[in-house]
Amino acid sequence: MKKLLTGAMFAALATGAQAADDVTLQLKWVTQAQFAGYYVAQAKGFYEEEGLNVTILPGGPDVAPTQVIAGGGADVVVDWMPSALAAREKGLALVNIAQPFKSSGMMLTCLKDSGVATPADFKGKTLGVWFGGNEYPFLNWMNKLGLKTDGSDVTVLKQGFNVDPLLQKQAACISTMTYNEYWQVIDAGVTPEQLVTFKYEDEGVATLEDGLYVMEEKLTDPAFEEKMVKFVRASMKGWKYAEANSDEAAIIVLENDETGAQTETHQKRMMGEIAKLTAGSNGALDAADYDRTVAALMSGGSDPVITKAPEGAWTAAITDKALK
Repeated sequence: MKKLLTGAMFAALATGAQAADDVTLQLKWVTQAQFAGYYVAQAKGFYEEEGLNVTILPGGPDVAPTQVIAGGGADVVVDWMPSALAAREKGLALVNIAQPFKSSGMMLTCLKDSGVATPADFKGKTLGVWFGGNEYPFLNWMNKLGLKTDGSDVTVLKQGFNVDPLLQKQAACISTMTYNEYWQVIDAGVTPEQLVTFKYEDEGVATLEDGLYVMEEKLTDPAFEEKMVKFVRASMKGWKYAEANSDEAAIIVLENDETGAQTETHQKRMMGEIAKLTAGSNGALDAADYDRTVAALMSGGSDPVITKAPEGAWTAAITDKALK
């Protein structure tokens, strides 16, 4: 970080340019390859080239990006669209300015010996679910299957951000991501042959995950809008570099992990899976993906996640300008 800041200072002195624009990015989770594009953009000087000084704030189990940006703690946040849409309906006017993730990595991972072979077998079972905004795709799926989540059809176990409920057989299935928790189960000694996985993408209930969001009213300031154009342009450059150089990207992530909790093996494996999810995205929000997500969140029967689609296309024209 100090090296990058020093480079930016020398560049400004050499060119007579104005001081770099500060941008604070709040991540949805801890430092890991899920956010490699931003760390790569920083390490490779892509933000510096755009005249930006970017501070990346790791998230965690007690960090809600929507709350952080509502309190003014960040200029832009990484969040899943269901969480952002739900927050908007409650009055927090978030706008999607870029969508680096094209595909969903979310799935349910089940033990074969629990008796679950198809979604029809969920009835009568205990299923681990993440909350804090991550429960919305699951609830939509259960509604589509006609299963009540009040215990009469399925019992919902509020899952921590670990895989213990599956390992300890407290739940037949748990929430996992293709790039993270699934591999934690494998690393714990469970073989793939002992598992059954149901990817949300394959089940037709996937919603958009890691996107970039800002407060709508801030975009009325041309200077802030231009800053976000530069941020998105540099970030997507970082993402495409990470896709093409996954091992190097994983090492860059490790260099930014101040906790020391991550391992090279896990981050390289994670980056390989993340590259599959960002593939096909240039940062622009695909209208069909957006419509699918909105429709899914409105189909919750008597208890939908959102009751109406946001006004207009609910996306700023940031990527249009960034991609020119």
